Amino acid sequence: MLSFAEAIRRVLDGVEPLGFERVPLRAAAGRVLGEDVIAREPLPRFDHSAMDGYAVQSAKVTGAGPWRLPVLGESRAGVPAAALEPGSVCRVFTGAALPPGADSVILQEDALSEPGFVTVSEAPEPGQHVRRRGEDLRAQEVALARGLRLNAYHLGLAASLDRVELLVARRPRVSIVCTGDELRAPGTPGSETSIPESNGLSVAVQAERTGAVTELLPISADAADTTRESFERALGSTDLLITIGGVSVGDYDLVRPALEAAGATLDFWKVAIKPGKPLVYGRAGKTRVLGLPGNPVSAQLTFALFGMPLLRALQGERDPEPRFQTARLLAELHQRPGRMSFYRGQSTPEGVLPLDNQASGNVVSLARADVLIIVPAESTGHARGATVEILKLTEL
Repeated sequence: MLSFAEAIRRVLDGVEPLGFERVPLRAAAGRVLGEDVIAREPLPRFDHSAMDGYAVQSAKVTGAGPWRLPVLGESRAGVPAAALEPGSVCRVFTGAALPPGADSVILQEDALSEPGFVTVSEAPEPGQHVRRRGEDLRAQEVALARGLRLNAYHLGLAASLDRVELLVARRPRVSIVCTGDELRAPGTPGSETSIPESNGLSVAVQAERTGAVTELLPISADAADTTRESFERALGSTDLLITIGGVSVGDYDLVRPALEAAGATLDFWKVAIKPGKPLVYGRAGKTRVLGLPGNPVSAQLTFALFGMPLLRALQGERDPEPRFQTARLLAELHQRPGRMSFYRGQSTPEGVLPLDNQASGNVVSLARADVLIIVPAESTGHARGATVEILKLTEL
Protein backbone atom coordinates (compact mmCIF):
# COMPACT_ATOMS: atom_id res chain seq x y z
CA MET A 1 0.00 0.00 0.00
CA LEU A 2 1.13 3.50 -0.78
CA SER A 3 1.31 6.19 1.87
CA PHE A 4 -1.04 9.15 1.55
CA ALA A 5 1.85 11.43 0.61
CA GLU A 6 3.14 9.06 -2.09
CA ALA A 7 -0.32 8.45 -3.51
CA ILE A 8 -1.17 12.13 -3.88
CA ARG A 9 2.29 12.76 -5.37
CA ARG A 10 1.56 10.13 -8.05
CA VAL A 11 -1.90 11.54 -8.74
CA LEU A 12 -0.52 15.03 -9.31
CA ASP A 13 2.75 14.05 -11.01
CA GLY A 14 3.03 15.56 -14.46
CA VAL A 15 -0.46 17.09 -14.45
CA GLU A 16 -0.74 20.07 -16.80
CA PRO A 17 -3.62 22.50 -17.36
CA LEU A 18 -6.11 21.24 -19.94
CA GLY A 19 -6.14 24.49 -21.90
CA PHE A 20 -7.38 28.07 -21.64
CA GLU A 21 -10.16 30.30 -22.88
CA ARG A 22 -10.91 34.00 -22.67
CA VAL A 23 -14.18 34.86 -20.94
CA PRO A 24 -16.01 38.03 -19.83
CA LEU A 25 -15.04 39.25 -16.38
CA ARG A 26 -18.21 38.13 -14.63
CA ALA A 27 -17.99 34.65 -16.15
CA ALA A 28 -14.48 34.29 -14.71
CA ALA A 29 -15.80 33.99 -11.14
CA GLY A 30 -14.59 30.75 -9.57
CA ARG A 31 -12.29 29.99 -12.51
CA VAL A 32 -8.50 29.63 -12.41
CA LEU A 33 -6.55 32.50 -13.92
CA GLY A 34 -4.44 31.44 -16.89
CA GLU A 35 -2.28 34.56 -17.19
CA ASP A 36 -0.65 37.21 -15.05
CA VAL A 37 -2.84 40.30 -14.97
CA ILE A 38 -0.51 43.28 -15.39
CA ALA A 39 -1.39 46.83 -14.45
CA ARG A 40 -1.16 48.70 -17.74
CA GLU A 41 -1.07 52.02 -15.89
CA PRO A 42 -0.65 53.02 -12.25
CA LEU A 43 -3.41 52.42 -9.71
CA PRO A 44 -4.70 54.92 -8.71
CA ARG A 45 -4.30 56.65 -12.08
CA PHE A 46 -4.03 60.12 -10.53
CA ASP A 47 -3.47 61.79 -7.18
CA HIS A 48 -6.80 62.23 -5.44
CA SER A 49 -8.34 63.12 -2.11
CA ALA A 50 -9.13 60.38 0.37
CA MET A 51 -11.54 62.62 2.28
CA ASP A 52 -13.87 65.58 1.92
CA GLY A 53 -12.01 68.79 2.73
CA TYR A 54 -9.72 71.42 1.28
CA ALA A 55 -6.72 70.85 -0.97
CA VAL A 56 -3.72 72.95 -0.10
CA GLN A 57 -0.01 73.38 -0.81
CA SER A 58 1.43 72.64 2.65
CA ALA A 59 4.62 74.67 2.10
CA LYS A 60 2.54 77.84 1.75
CA VAL A 61 1.04 77.49 5.23
CA THR A 62 3.86 79.01 7.26
CA GLY A 63 4.39 80.98 10.41
CA ALA A 64 2.19 80.81 13.48
CA GLY A 65 -1.44 79.70 13.21
CA PRO A 66 -4.28 79.85 13.01
CA TRP A 67 -4.43 80.58 9.29
CA ARG A 68 -7.28 82.15 7.35
CA LEU A 69 -7.11 80.96 3.76
CA PRO A 70 -9.23 81.92 0.73
CA VAL A 71 -11.27 79.14 -0.90
CA LEU A 72 -10.78 79.32 -4.66
CA GLY A 73 -12.35 76.67 -6.85
CA GLU A 74 -13.75 73.20 -6.36
CA SER A 75 -12.67 69.69 -7.35
CA ARG A 76 -15.25 66.91 -7.50
CA ALA A 77 -15.03 63.30 -8.65
CA GLY A 78 -14.89 62.79 -12.39
CA VAL A 79 -14.08 66.40 -13.27
CA PRO A 80 -10.51 67.61 -14.00
CA ALA A 81 -9.29 70.11 -11.41
CA ALA A 82 -7.86 73.55 -12.16
CA ALA A 83 -4.43 74.46 -10.79
CA LEU A 84 -4.34 75.68 -7.21
CA GLU A 85 -3.81 79.40 -6.68
CA PRO A 86 -0.76 79.93 -4.40
CA GLY A 87 -1.73 80.63 -0.79
CA SER A 88 -5.32 79.44 -1.29
CA VAL A 89 -7.26 76.22 -0.74
CA CYS A 90 -9.58 74.38 -3.12
CA ARG A 91 -12.76 72.68 -1.96
CA VAL A 92 -12.24 68.97 -2.69
CA PHE A 93 -14.40 65.88 -2.30
CA THR A 94 -13.54 62.22 -1.70
CA GLY A 95 -12.19 60.62 -4.88
CA ALA A 96 -11.73 63.92 -6.67
CA ALA A 97 -8.43 64.75 -8.37
CA LEU A 98 -5.96 66.76 -6.36
CA PRO A 99 -5.53 70.17 -8.05
CA PRO A 100 -2.09 70.69 -9.61
CA GLY A 101 0.07 72.45 -7.03
CA ALA A 102 -1.66 70.89 -4.02
CA ASP A 103 0.03 68.19 -1.91
CA SER A 104 -2.24 67.89 1.14
CA VAL A 105 -5.89 67.81 2.18
CA ILE A 106 -7.30 69.50 5.27
CA LEU A 107 -10.30 67.62 6.66
CA GLN A 108 -13.47 69.66 6.52
CA GLU A 109 -14.00 68.87 10.22
CA ASP A 110 -10.64 70.52 10.99
CA ALA A 111 -11.53 73.76 9.19
CA LEU A 112 -13.81 76.57 10.28
CA SER A 113 -15.72 77.64 7.20
CA GLU A 114 -17.10 81.08 6.38
CA PRO A 115 -18.13 82.53 3.01
CA GLY A 116 -15.04 82.50 0.77
CA PHE A 117 -12.58 81.47 3.51
CA VAL A 118 -11.59 78.68 5.90
CA THR A 119 -9.61 79.00 9.12
CA VAL A 120 -7.33 76.15 10.28
CA SER A 121 -5.38 75.91 13.51
CA GLU A 122 -3.00 73.02 12.64
CA ALA A 123 -0.49 73.21 9.80
CA PRO A 124 -1.14 70.52 7.15
CA GLU A 125 1.45 67.81 6.59
CA PRO A 126 2.58 66.95 3.05
CA GLY A 127 0.61 63.99 1.71
CA GLN A 128 -2.05 63.89 4.44
CA HIS A 129 -5.37 62.42 3.25
CA VAL A 130 -4.00 62.08 -0.28
CA ARG A 131 -3.96 58.86 -2.31
CA ARG A 132 -0.97 59.10 -4.62
CA ARG A 133 -0.86 57.95 -8.22
CA GLY A 134 0.50 54.39 -8.33
CA GLU A 135 0.55 53.84 -4.56
CA ASP A 136 -1.48 50.60 -4.95
CA LEU A 137 0.12 49.30 -8.15
CA ARG A 138 2.87 50.62 -10.36
CA ALA A 139 2.56 50.42 -14.13
CA GLN A 140 3.62 46.95 -15.36
CA GLU A 141 3.32 45.45 -11.87
CA VAL A 142 1.61 42.04 -11.52
CA ALA A 143 -1.81 42.62 -10.00
CA LEU A 144 -3.14 39.04 -10.13
CA ALA A 145 -0.87 36.03 -10.63
CA ARG A 146 -1.55 33.07 -12.89
CA GLY A 147 -2.94 30.05 -11.04
CA LEU A 148 -5.20 32.08 -8.76
CA ARG A 149 -8.80 30.91 -8.33
CA LEU A 150 -10.74 34.08 -8.89
CA ASN A 151 -13.15 35.41 -6.28
CA ALA A 152 -15.23 38.57 -6.11
CA TYR A 153 -12.36 40.69 -4.77
CA HIS A 154 -9.98 39.55 -7.52
CA LEU A 155 -12.57 40.42 -10.16
CA GLY A 156 -13.16 43.79 -8.53
CA LEU A 157 -9.45 44.50 -8.89
CA ALA A 158 -9.47 43.36 -12.52
CA ALA A 159 -12.36 45.71 -13.24
CA SER A 160 -10.43 48.53 -11.55
CA LEU A 161 -7.66 47.83 -14.04
CA ASP A 162 -10.10 48.33 -16.93
CA ARG A 163 -10.19 44.63 -17.87
CA VAL A 164 -13.37 43.34 -19.50
CA GLU A 165 -12.25 39.71 -19.94
CA LEU A 166 -9.65 37.31 -18.57
CA LEU A 167 -7.84 34.19 -19.73
CA VAL A 168 -8.94 31.27 -17.55
CA ALA A 169 -8.37 27.53 -17.47
CA ARG A 170 -10.78 25.30 -19.35
CA ARG A 171 -13.26 23.58 -17.07
CA PRO A 172 -12.45 19.84 -16.73
CA ARG A 173 -15.04 17.39 -18.00
CA VAL A 174 -15.84 14.76 -15.37
CA SER A 175 -17.85 11.56 -15.93
CA ILE A 176 -19.08 9.57 -12.92
CA VAL A 177 -20.10 5.91 -13.07
CA CYS A 178 -21.53 4.27 -9.94
CA THR A 179 -21.51 0.47 -9.91
CA GLY A 180 -23.55 -2.09 -7.98
CA ASP A 181 -26.70 -4.20 -8.39
CA GLU A 182 -27.98 -2.89 -5.07
CA LEU A 183 -28.11 0.73 -6.21
CA ARG A 184 -31.12 2.66 -7.48
CA ALA A 185 -31.80 6.32 -8.12
CA PRO A 186 -33.29 8.14 -5.10
CA GLY A 187 -37.08 8.13 -5.19
CA THR A 188 -37.38 5.14 -7.54
CA PRO A 189 -38.86 1.76 -6.51
CA GLY A 190 -36.59 -1.11 -5.46
CA SER A 191 -36.37 -4.15 -3.26
CA GLU A 192 -36.10 -3.95 0.52
CA THR A 193 -32.35 -4.46 0.21
CA SER A 194 -31.81 -1.84 -2.48
CA ILE A 195 -29.92 1.35 -1.63
CA PRO A 196 -30.58 4.87 -2.93
CA GLU A 197 -27.41 5.94 -4.73
CA SER A 198 -25.90 8.98 -2.99
CA ASN A 199 -22.18 9.00 -3.77
CA GLY A 200 -22.51 10.16 -7.36
CA LEU A 201 -24.43 13.29 -6.42
CA SER A 202 -22.02 14.18 -3.62
CA VAL A 203 -18.96 13.69 -5.81
CA ALA A 204 -20.53 15.66 -8.68
CA VAL A 205 -21.27 18.61 -6.40
CA GLN A 206 -17.74 18.51 -4.99
CA ALA A 207 -16.27 18.42 -8.50
CA GLU A 208 -18.43 21.33 -9.64
CA ARG A 209 -17.13 23.36 -6.71
CA THR A 210 -13.71 23.31 -8.40
CA GLY A 211 -15.24 24.48 -11.69
CA ALA A 212 -15.61 21.07 -13.33
CA VAL A 213 -18.45 20.17 -15.70
CA THR A 214 -19.88 16.86 -14.49
CA GLU A 215 -21.99 14.12 -16.02
CA LEU A 216 -23.56 11.49 -13.79
CA LEU A 217 -23.88 8.42 -16.02
CA PRO A 218 -26.36 5.54 -15.53
CA ILE A 219 -25.66 3.11 -12.70
CA SER A 220 -23.69 0.09 -13.95
CA ALA A 221 -24.75 -3.40 -12.88
CA ASP A 222 -22.30 -5.93 -11.42
CA ALA A 223 -21.54 -7.65 -14.74
CA ALA A 224 -18.11 -7.64 -16.35
CA ASP A 225 -19.26 -6.79 -19.89
CA THR A 226 -21.72 -4.13 -18.74
CA THR A 227 -19.12 -2.47 -16.53
CA ARG A 228 -16.46 -2.51 -19.26
CA GLU A 229 -18.86 -1.05 -21.82
CA SER A 230 -19.85 1.75 -19.42
CA PHE A 231 -16.20 2.67 -18.97
CA GLU A 232 -15.41 2.48 -22.68
CA ARG A 233 -18.23 4.90 -23.53
CA ALA A 234 -17.04 7.38 -20.93
CA LEU A 235 -13.31 7.26 -21.59
CA GLY A 236 -13.46 8.81 -25.02
CA SER A 237 -15.25 11.98 -24.00
CA THR A 238 -14.02 13.05 -20.58
CA ASP A 239 -10.95 14.42 -18.83
CA LEU A 240 -11.56 12.47 -15.63
CA LEU A 241 -13.52 9.24 -15.27
CA ILE A 242 -14.63 8.58 -11.71
CA THR A 243 -15.90 5.14 -10.82
CA ILE A 244 -17.58 4.48 -7.48
CA GLY A 245 -17.73 1.02 -5.90
CA GLY A 246 -16.30 -2.34 -6.91
CA VAL A 247 -12.61 -1.52 -6.41
CA SER A 248 -11.87 -4.02 -3.63
CA VAL A 249 -11.21 -7.77 -3.98
CA GLY A 250 -14.67 -9.35 -3.63
CA ASP A 251 -16.27 -11.61 -6.21
CA TYR A 252 -18.38 -8.74 -7.51
CA ASP A 253 -15.64 -6.11 -7.43
CA LEU A 254 -15.23 -5.80 -11.19
CA VAL A 255 -13.93 -2.27 -11.64
CA ARG A 256 -10.19 -2.89 -11.84
CA PRO A 257 -10.33 -5.59 -14.55
CA ALA A 258 -13.06 -3.68 -16.40
CA LEU A 259 -10.94 -0.53 -16.48
CA GLU A 260 -7.96 -2.46 -17.82
CA ALA A 261 -10.17 -4.17 -20.40
CA ALA A 262 -11.44 -0.73 -21.46
CA GLY A 263 -7.88 0.43 -22.10
CA ALA A 264 -6.79 2.04 -18.83
CA THR A 265 -3.33 1.58 -17.35
CA LEU A 266 -3.53 1.54 -13.55
CA ASP A 267 -0.85 3.13 -11.39
CA PHE A 268 -2.01 1.99 -7.94
CA TRP A 269 -5.06 0.53 -6.20
CA LYS A 270 -4.35 0.63 -2.45
CA VAL A 271 -3.52 3.52 -0.14
CA ALA A 272 -2.69 3.21 3.56
CA ILE A 273 -5.48 5.50 4.76
CA LYS A 274 -8.65 5.05 6.76
CA PRO A 275 -11.33 5.32 5.53
CA GLY A 276 -10.65 4.55 1.88
CA LYS A 277 -7.92 1.90 1.50
CA PRO A 278 -9.11 0.58 -1.90
CA LEU A 279 -8.47 3.45 -4.32
CA VAL A 280 -7.62 3.06 -8.01
CA TYR A 281 -5.71 5.61 -10.05
CA GLY A 282 -4.60 5.37 -13.66
CA ARG A 283 -4.85 6.75 -17.17
CA ALA A 284 -6.35 5.90 -20.54
CA GLY A 285 -4.68 8.15 -23.10
CA LYS A 286 -5.29 11.73 -21.96
CA THR A 287 -8.11 10.71 -19.64
CA ARG A 288 -7.35 10.24 -15.95
CA VAL A 289 -9.17 7.54 -14.01
CA LEU A 290 -10.01 7.57 -10.31
CA GLY A 291 -11.76 4.55 -8.83
CA LEU A 292 -13.35 5.25 -5.46
CA PRO A 293 -14.55 2.70 -2.88
CA GLY A 294 -18.30 2.21 -2.50
CA ASN A 295 -18.83 2.95 1.19
CA PRO A 296 -20.28 6.48 1.26
CA VAL A 297 -17.78 8.07 3.66
CA SER A 298 -14.86 6.34 1.94
CA ALA A 299 -16.03 7.43 -1.50
CA GLN A 300 -16.77 11.03 -0.63
CA LEU A 301 -13.65 11.58 1.46
CA THR A 302 -11.22 9.91 -0.95
CA PHE A 303 -12.60 12.08 -3.73
CA ALA A 304 -12.11 15.15 -1.54
CA LEU A 305 -8.54 14.10 -0.71
CA PHE A 306 -7.44 13.00 -4.20
CA GLY A 307 -10.02 14.00 -6.80
CA MET A 308 -10.34 17.63 -5.80
CA PRO A 309 -6.56 18.28 -5.87
CA LEU A 310 -6.41 16.54 -9.26
CA LEU A 311 -9.14 18.77 -10.71
CA ARG A 312 -7.42 21.86 -9.34
CA ALA A 313 -4.12 20.77 -10.90
CA LEU A 314 -5.85 20.15 -14.25
CA GLN A 315 -6.78 23.85 -14.18
CA GLY A 316 -3.30 25.05 -13.21
CA GLU A 317 -4.32 26.19 -9.73
CA ARG A 318 -1.42 27.03 -7.44
CA ASP A 319 -0.93 24.68 -4.46
CA PRO A 320 -3.69 22.20 -5.34
CA GLU A 321 -2.95 19.81 -2.44
CA PRO A 322 -5.03 19.76 0.78
CA ARG A 323 -4.02 22.48 3.24
CA PHE A 324 -3.27 21.03 6.67
CA GLN A 325 -3.81 23.19 9.74
CA THR A 326 -3.50 22.58 13.47
CA ALA A 327 -6.03 22.62 16.29
CA ARG A 328 -6.46 21.48 19.89
CA LEU A 329 -8.08 18.05 20.33
CA LEU A 330 -11.00 18.11 22.79
CA ALA A 331 -11.32 14.33 23.31
CA GLU A 332 -8.85 11.46 23.12
CA LEU A 333 -8.50 9.44 19.93
CA HIS A 334 -7.16 5.88 19.84
CA GLN A 335 -6.35 3.75 16.82
CA ARG A 336 -4.49 0.67 15.73
CA PRO A 337 -1.32 1.76 13.91
CA GLY A 338 -0.90 0.98 10.23
CA ARG A 339 -2.96 3.50 8.27
CA MET A 340 -3.15 7.28 8.28
CA SER A 341 -6.64 8.05 9.59
CA PHE A 342 -9.03 10.89 8.86
CA TYR A 343 -11.56 11.18 11.68
CA ARG A 344 -14.70 13.22 11.23
CA GLY A 345 -15.03 16.01 13.75
CA GLN A 346 -16.67 19.30 14.61
CA SER A 347 -14.81 22.53 15.28
CA THR A 348 -15.53 24.80 18.25
CA PRO A 349 -13.85 27.98 19.50
CA GLU A 350 -11.85 25.78 21.91
CA GLY A 351 -10.70 23.17 19.38
CA VAL A 352 -11.96 20.11 17.49
CA LEU A 353 -14.16 17.31 18.82
CA PRO A 354 -14.20 13.84 17.17
CA LEU A 355 -17.67 12.53 16.37
CA ASP A 356 -18.74 9.29 18.02
CA ASN A 357 -19.54 7.16 14.98
CA GLN A 358 -16.60 6.82 12.59
CA ALA A 359 -17.97 3.93 10.50
CA SER A 360 -17.23 4.23 6.79
CA GLY A 361 -20.92 3.87 5.95
CA ASN A 362 -22.14 6.56 8.35
CA VAL A 363 -23.20 9.46 6.15
CA VAL A 364 -24.87 11.20 9.10
CA SER A 365 -21.52 11.86 10.78
CA LEU A 366 -20.04 13.10 7.51
CA ALA A 367 -22.95 15.49 7.02
CA ARG A 368 -22.46 16.84 10.54
CA ALA A 369 -18.68 17.14 10.38
CA ASP A 370 -16.79 20.23 9.32
CA VAL A 371 -13.23 19.00 9.89
CA LEU A 372 -11.12 15.89 9.47
CA ILE A 373 -8.78 15.12 12.36
CA ILE A 374 -5.59 13.39 11.20
CA VAL A 375 -3.79 10.65 13.09
CA PRO A 376 -0.52 9.49 11.43
CA ALA A 377 -0.18 5.88 10.32
CA GLU A 378 2.45 5.01 12.93
CA SER A 379 0.52 6.59 15.82
CA THR A 380 -1.71 4.87 18.37
CA GLY A 381 -3.70 8.08 18.75
CA HIS A 382 -3.74 11.41 20.55
CA ALA A 383 -4.52 12.46 24.11
CA ARG A 384 -7.11 15.07 24.94
CA GLY A 385 -5.54 18.51 24.67
CA ALA A 386 -2.97 17.46 22.06
CA THR A 387 -2.22 19.66 19.06
CA VAL A 388 -3.36 17.76 15.97
CA GLU A 389 -3.39 18.30 12.22
CA ILE A 390 -6.78 18.92 10.65
CA LEU A 391 -8.34 19.52 7.27
CA LYS A 392 -11.36 21.79 6.96
CA LEU A 393 -14.00 20.12 4.80
CA THR A 394 -15.02 23.45 3.29
CA GLU A 395 -11.45 23.90 2.02
CA LEU A 396 -11.02 20.46 0.45
